[in-house]
Amino acid sequence: MTLWWRRVRQHFGISAPRMAVRTHLPWWGRGTAMIVLLAVIGGMWWWGFDFGQIFGGFNRKEVEARLAVLETDGAKLRAEAAELRARNTMLESELGMTKGAQEALLRQATELSADNAQLKEELTFLQTLVSDSNKLAGLQIQRLAVERDGEGMWRYSLLIVRGGSPKDDFVGSVVLRATLAGEPAGPEGALKVIQLPEDVPEAIPALKLKFKYYQRVEGRFRVPPGTRVVEVAVRAYESGQSMPRATRTLSLS
Repeated sequence: MTLWWRRVRQHFGISAPRMAVRTHLPWWGRGTAMIVLLAVIGGMWWWGFDFGQIFGGFNRKEVEARLAVLETDGAKLRAEAAELRARNTMLESELGMTKGAQEALLRQATELSADNAQLKEELTFLQTLVSDSNKLAGLQIQRLAVERDGEGMWRYSLLIVRGGSPKDDFVGSVVLRATLAGEPAGPEGALKVIQLPEDVPEAIPALKLKFKYYQRVEGRFRVPPGTRVVEVAVRAYESGQSMPRATRTLSLS
């Protein structure tokens, strides 16, 4: 027993001979093995990560596929929106042009209707004038109309006719006198009477007369703020004469 114990101590005790462990693989083999081991571990981790996502209800590949589909749909919708905006702009432009043309046509129709009514009136008057040419004598103011035409503006219209069988043109002018009522907003001494063309020099061309059978005279004049026209008197003069050839008065009160 003692001998056996000594042998055990010689092999496993302090006095036991040294033991050396040597590998049979070179360094490049060990490196290759290490790389393979790491690749296996990484693949297992990646595989486990993917399956973990799938088992957990999240599939990355499916999400990526859906994201790609959504990006494609979004690009298509953006293109369609841009096209719709362009078409909307074009339609708005066409609509504006159509409205402008419609308004212009409406104005033209209104003007043509007014011109048509005026022509009908003049035709009726001419027919009456021709039929009664032997009964009329001298100069007459056949019609006189005055009406408000905006803030502080008044429009006048008169028709002067010449009866009989004239041989030459009548040459002269018209004088219009408007009587005002109300309290002027201007300084004291503001005009209560406006006489054309003395007070409105720019009306001189419209008040000139040169015709053989008839002439229409139209124009506008402004009154002081706070006043209105209550009476208009018109006189028609022949050139070189101080006495009027025809007169007419219109009361607006």
